[in-house]
Amino acid sequence: MNIENAKSQMRKGMLEYCVLLLLKHRPSYASDIIQQLKQAELLVVEGTLYPLLTRLKNDGLLKYEWQESTQGPPRKYYALSTEGERFLEGLDAAWGELATTVNYLKNIHPEFHL
Repeated sequence: MNIENAKSQMRKGMLEYCVLLLLKHRPSYASDIIQQLKQAELLVVEGTLYPLLTRLKNDGLLKYEWQESTQGPPRKYYALSTEGERFLEGLDAAWGELATTVNYLKNIHPEFHL
């Protein structure tokens, strides 16, 4: 396995969490989400994001509303539902546990023995 493939798999695993984190702050439409992820150096294409947004909506984690746009047709703005907020709290806790574990393992000294 090469490093790029491993990095791609790690990004895929983090995408749902990252999208929910963005929507925690404010409702956004898909192009906004993609732009914000790019700014965070998490590159995502529409063909990946739209199915994820649909699944999260179908799972009850997101809600949406249509808003008029001065730049074309109305836009669908996504936001966390109440259930999505609770789910994100659980992901935050899981992320904290994972980060603690990874940092612990990264910092084990060579003299560590089982």
